[in-house]
Amino acid sequence: MVRAPCWLLLLLPPVLCVSETALEPCEVDDEDFRCFCNFTDPEPEWSSAFQCVSAVEVEIHGGGRSLEQFLKGADTDPKQYADMVKALRLRRLTVASAQVPAVLVAAFLRALGYSRLKELTLQDLEVTGAMPPPPREAAGPALSTLGLRNVSWATGGAWLTELQQWLKPGLKVLSIAQAHSLAFSCAQLSTFPALTTLDLSDNPRLGERGLTAALCPHKFPALQALVLRNTGIETPNGVCLAMAVAGVQPHRLDLSHNSLRATAPGAPGCVWPSTLNSINLSFAGLEQVPKGLPARLSVLDLRCNKLNREPRPEELPKVSNLALDGNPFLDPEAFNYQEDPMKSGVVPACAHSALAVGMSGTFVVFQRVGGFT
Repeated sequence: MVRAPCWLLLLLPPVLCVSETALEPCEVDDEDFRCFCNFTDPEPEWSSAFQCVSAVEVEIHGGGRSLEQFLKGADTDPKQYADMVKALRLRRLTVASAQVPAVLVAAFLRALGYSRLKELTLQDLEVTGAMPPPPREAAGPALSTLGLRNVSWATGGAWLTELQQWLKPGLKVLSIAQAHSLAFSCAQLSTFPALTTLDLSDNPRLGERGLTAALCPHKFPALQALVLRNTGIETPNGVCLAMAVAGVQPHRLDLSHNSLRATAPGAPGCVWPSTLNSINLSFAGLEQVPKGLPARLSVLDLRCNKLNREPRPEELPKVSNLALDGNPFLDPEAFNYQEDPMKSGVVPACAHSALAVGMSGTFVVFQRVGGFT
């Protein structure tokens, strides 16, 4: 039997590694569907992760420690154990709370290229060193969804280019939250031909200028949903200008949980994409409907703002579905709740959505890729 490197603890049967399984760090549900591991002990029993071998959804937390000890197996040819990896049920994987050498990241992705993994989340990771030269052909997994939250890369703005080279084409959902750098190296970045959802939520320092840098021109030709919750956006018009520079034409735009203001006098005008039919402006502190919105929309979400009166028809686009719940003119308690959610008299329409701002935009998109919550 071929001996595989021990850093593939999630992927191979326990007989291939060295120590006995310890049950404490990892737990598997009764259906063998979800496995959760949290390696916080000073001397963790890494082999406990073998319990996850039959799980569909796996979440591993490394306790913030370095994974350099697994580097010795990073140069193993994954073809030696490809059949075993192909047999895994694994579809969703989260790796969190660790310091990971970039060489190990590349080796892990190369091994997962033989799996049926569809959703990968990297969270609270520090990736050290540079990624190795990419293979001639994409050798990593054929992901449909990739989520990154609070992941730092030693290579700065080149990180997305380097990561992309280790993934097979076909990614549909990309979520990047609490990023250390969103100023991508656009000249080196390849096109994301199948990407339909780009979620940059929870990057409060992004702003319109950062958005223009992140939306590399003509790299997202299939984009349908652009999600920008809690990103320091100030005006819808600024987002329109950034999208025009990038050449993206989404159907849905989410600007909720930003402190929006009126467009400054004299600001350049902008023509919205003709494809855009839904805009979410909820929880944006709006006291009036912003001017310069698209002339026609299927959905306009203005819930949980500070509108003291019902908008007049001339202030609105021609819209099929208008959401105004949680505004003071409909419920006087709405303003009090937005100012202090701990006060009594909770407004359900706002209370439900307010919980979502504490979640990663990743999870929101996972729940409803086709629309906004």
